[in-house]
Amino acid sequence: MTWWPHSSRSGSGIGMETRKRRHIDVCLHGPVEYETVTTGLEHYRLPYNALTQTSLRRVRLDTRFLGKPLSAPLLIGAMTGGAELSGTINRNLAAAAQRLGVGMMLGSQRIMFHNDAVARSFAVRDIAPDVLLIGNVGLAQLSEPVLPALERALEHVGADALAVHTNPLQEAMQRDGDTDFTGSIDRLRTLAATLRQPVLLKEVGHGIGAAAAAALAGSALAAVDVAGAGGTSWARVEQLVRYGEIRSPALAEWGVPTAQALLEVRRTLPDVALVASGGIRTGMDAAKALAMGADVVAVARPLLAPAIQSADAVVEWLLGFIDELRVCLHGCGAADLAALQRGGVLTA
Repeated sequence: MTWWPHSSRSGSGIGMETRKRRHIDVCLHGPVEYETVTTGLEHYRLPYNALTQTSLRRVRLDTRFLGKPLSAPLLIGAMTGGAELSGTINRNLAAAAQRLGVGMMLGSQRIMFHNDAVARSFAVRDIAPDVLLIGNVGLAQLSEPVLPALERALEHVGADALAVHTNPLQEAMQRDGDTDFTGSIDRLRTLAATLRQPVLLKEVGHGIGAAAAAALAGSALAAVDVAGAGGTSWARVEQLVRYGEIRSPALAEWGVPTAQALLEVRRTLPDVALVASGGIRTGMDAAKALAMGADVVAVARPLLAPAIQSADAVVEWLLGFIDELRVCLHGCGAADLAALQRGGVLTA
């Protein structure tokens, strides 16, 4: 294997745990959404069919993703892990995912490499034995020495797959962030070809566009999560965590909008499974993204406050989202997801 020897500099243990808790607080209460950049989904619309021949209650949303069945094309996106509150959040999210039959992506498990005590904040298999559970690690942290710890972390949580998040802008905003991404594409290719679980690549909310997608051609990646701009800006989050204010507003508004990212990656990698995330807030957003070529969508920040409250609160939010998605299929005459994708979208 070809790896770049890496030593983590962003801290571990209590320091990282504190930063994880500050992430939660800022995402709950701070101005973390993009202010000038939108997802771009507003520029597209579903074709409405007044003579639909579908029955709303018979519209099928079930699908398969990464080899696992889903009752709807939906993942609970990566959020948190490592802080005490993270355990509550993750368990409520997992309980909701189990009840509804949707997938779940864990927050970055990097903290587990150095601190066994925080592993319980990621442990959800006991309450979500059947869900598609996706582990998570940063691209900048991939190294040959880290691989055994990564494999142990995935085994510990019972992950079905691994998401590798690439976040050069977010890391650049952190104090002592990991900012050397040289050789990371080769390391990602090696990991995808050798890891037992399927590997997907994701951004954190600044988007994967055509140039990045082209670099992945011919790799063994199972999927790409475009994680476009238009929802939560992690360049904004990190500035709020570090300074308590936005000192570089232009950087906070930088990224590839979700709709653009989705179209570019689908054109560049036509045979790779795609996740649409980044500002997906409604069933209509999801329907548009699916009609534009996504296989599933992911939602994160809107579920944060409900997850602190209870699993029931998460279920309630998700049911509203899924019900709206079903109405969207019914209204455009699509009895299932394949029909929705065949119908495509119109420019608004």
